[in-house]
Amino acid sequence: MGNKLKSMGLVGLGMVAGVALTAQVSAWAQKGEAGPLPLDELRQLADVFGLIKSDYVVPVEDKKLLSDAIGGMVASLDPHSVYLDQKSYREMRESVQGKFVGIGIEVAAEDGYVKIVSPIEDSPAYRAGIKAGDLITRIDNVPVKGLAIDDAIKKMRGKPGSKVTLTIARRGEDRPWVVPVVREEIRVLSVKAKMVEPDYAWVRISQFQEATLEELATKTQALYAANPNIKGLVLDLRNDPGGLLPGAIGVSTAFLPKEELIVSTKGQLPDSNQNYYGRREFYAPRGADPLAKLPAALKTVPLVVLVNGGSASASEIVAGALQDYKRAIVMGSQTFGKGSVQTLRPLSADTAIKLTTARYYTPKGRPIQASGIVPDLKVEETAEGDGLNALRVREVDLQRHLTGENEKPGAAAAKDARDGAEQRQRALALLKNRKPLELGGKDDFQLAQALNHFKGLPVKVAAPEAEEVTPPAPKELPGAETKPPELKGSKK
Repeated sequence: MGNKLKSMGLVGLGMVAGVALTAQVSAWAQKGEAGPLPLDELRQLADVFGLIKSDYVVPVEDKKLLSDAIGGMVASLDPHSVYLDQKSYREMRESVQGKFVGIGIEVAAEDGYVKIVSPIEDSPAYRAGIKAGDLITRIDNVPVKGLAIDDAIKKMRGKPGSKVTLTIARRGEDRPWVVPVVREEIRVLSVKAKMVEPDYAWVRISQFQEATLEELATKTQALYAANPNIKGLVLDLRNDPGGLLPGAIGVSTAFLPKEELIVSTKGQLPDSNQNYYGRREFYAPRGADPLAKLPAALKTVPLVVLVNGGSASASEIVAGALQDYKRAIVMGSQTFGKGSVQTLRPLSADTAIKLTTARYYTPKGRPIQASGIVPDLKVEETAEGDGLNALRVREVDLQRHLTGENEKPGAAAAKDARDGAEQRQRALALLKNRKPLELGGKDDFQLAQALNHFKGLPVKVAAPEAEEVTPPAPKELPGAETKPPELKGSKK
């Protein structure tokens, strides 16, 4: 199944999937409340360290032993807690800033090779003539066949100004093409927007970065300047792995009345129990307010939010908030279910741990962890079935995942696993001769169903509701509602 999964990544972008990240520079919280240190176990750890130093077959550096010990201790907690060494810490910061050093291609694994899904516009790869559908067969003359996609990505990364030589196989060409490409800093825009049909707009957020709110304001301004009477807007959060929490709060606020509760957190520490509202202090505490430039019509335009199993964390916060307030119809398939908060705790100037400190809850108090967001209308990826989405691993499938409050007990979970296996087999058959889906393209089935919803046409929903359903007339669309439900006990 591995070479069919087409695990996608951006070359040079060390993206941590499913992170709605809060950064805090603080001393260890509530020192002393954790109780006395376990001295016997710490002595045992020191004994093991000494034994390795004295008896291991080859010398091992102290720094490596201690770094690996910290990494193992943190990683044993859950899949999202991790120790960040110098390299990982730098890559994480680059990721949330939306920039990286590389050649500028989105890639997928296919039949043992690296396939170009799309070159980033005006990147070194784009200027070199590399096209979607090309296969990379060698990197610096090293065969790619059988190489893990992450290892291939690492080989194409490097310092700005350095060169990497790619051997490219292109359909219809008899001979491979060898092309040198010079690496440079690439900036990735997190927001795309366009009119997909007259009167209907599509806005996609690929990751929540520092510049997401500025980009959203700029792109929606341009849409409304050219099309003042937009009848419906599709907010596409499919395959959005998350990112920065302020971005999620700001995007939710863009479509909701001011100062509404967006998300809450609960954890062990008092600081982990927080309510986050649609206020500037939560989405843009410094500098100008990026939402001040948003078109006023965003508050009332009929709205559909597209999600799938790749929508995680920050994107689940947005989908959950808009669903709770009945501001949008959420359409697609159940989201990833990554509803835990990771807080950065710096250990030095260039190392840190990313530690799970709380769980996320929607405005109505629904937990996101493990269960994710269930769409209002379940629509599969294609007319024939759920395709690649059925092959995705979700939070509940991860070892040591933080247990969800709504997580099913063993028997029900086992049945779900069996059903999932059957879905995977059907998905593999569907994917056999299918080209990668272009989100927002003319063959985007889920987008087409969102447009049908706006127009009052039948929407093809997934089994067991396999029959077509007809939504209310456009003037009654839930996506156009702005009155939120009553939030008992919430304080603003």
